[in-house]
Amino acid sequence: MQIKNLLPLAMGAAVSAQSLTEALAANNGSLSILTSLLSAQPQLVQSLGSARNITILAPNNAALAAFTNSSAGLAAAANPAAVAALLTYHVLNGTILSTAITNTTAFVPTLLSNATYANVTGGQVVGAKSNGSAVNVYSGLFGESHVVQANLNFTGGVIHIIDKVLTVPVSPGDTAAAAGLTALVGALNATKLLDTVNHAKDLTIFAPSNAAFGSIANLAGNLSTDTASSILKYHVVQGQVLYSSKITGNTTLKTLDGVDLRVSVINGSVYVNSAKVITPDVLVSNGVVHVIDGVLNPQNSTAAPNPSTTVPAFPGASSASNIPFTSGVTAATTITSRPTGSGAPGAGSGVGSTSSRAGAARALQTGAVGLGALFGGAMVLAL
Repeated sequence: MQIKNLLPLAMGAAVSAQSLTEALAANNGSLSILTSLLSAQPQLVQSLGSARNITILAPNNAALAAFTNSSAGLAAAANPAAVAALLTYHVLNGTILSTAITNTTAFVPTLLSNATYANVTGGQVVGAKSNGSAVNVYSGLFGESHVVQANLNFTGGVIHIIDKVLTVPVSPGDTAAAAGLTALVGALNATKLLDTVNHAKDLTIFAPSNAAFGSIANLAGNLSTDTASSILKYHVVQGQVLYSSKITGNTTLKTLDGVDLRVSVINGSVYVNSAKVITPDVLVSNGVVHVIDGVLNPQNSTAAPNPSTTVPAFPGASSASNIPFTSGVTAATTITSRPTGSGAPGAGSGVGSTSSRAGAARALQTGAVGLGALFGGAMVLAL
């Protein structure tokens, strides 16, 4: 489901005489820190208050306090531009009531359009999905937030209170490292393609898992750099950001290698040639990544899906104890949580570490004073 389908349901429904500051004040019990923070930023309040047809995802007191005491908050304190990106990432383009969100993940554009953080046409997105009576919001690095109070109307649109600060999606390389896809990171480094993948605009990347690389381990060591580069380019589609909700039936896509691949849906599962998508919709700074259970072969573009098992697309391939391309590559430990609900982005993938962020972050002062020190002048850059 796309934003154009959501808007007709929501437009005109959020009619209220309340200003933004009045709406926040009415919910001071859970938004007092945010309210105090915004009170020191009149320019931002004026920009948000005068905007129309927006949805604000407002982190509650617990969410903001936890963020300022995390390593992410510590890193943000030194980077005003990153804070501005984070703030705009919490503002959705459109008035979207919780009742317009269904159990099919919708990918909703935000106001984050700074190409440094959102190298995608139309702005960076969040995923939104109904899970029974609740609404889950998905962001970068498998981040999952929950709407704890919905549909607070104000003159510009609607506010949803969430229980966790969203994570701005990062580059494909950093995301792969965080997800434990060390073979892919190593292969991209070895072929000098990492910068290309990190900086190209509007990408859909089909990322083989470490197990997928392991299934062709006997062949990987004999690949020339040019051949390995061609194989990796065959996993990247530029110019189309294909979230899983956009994939229907059979689709032919042109890859960076210039060779077509086929995407199909069988019994609700998505296949790329003969490989199965095991982790869909991982948001990255310049598009989306789908983790697959096989390495694609541009010399075998007709490899067909087998719902019973994934057969390597490389003739003569066999596994080995050592995963290729992983020598000297260390998985980053930056993922703090991962969606676990059925059908959630990232559910059931088993692709990487779920350990807490590396290093003990120096605790920041919590409450409005600490948050003011964190966000400071960056607030005026946000809108």
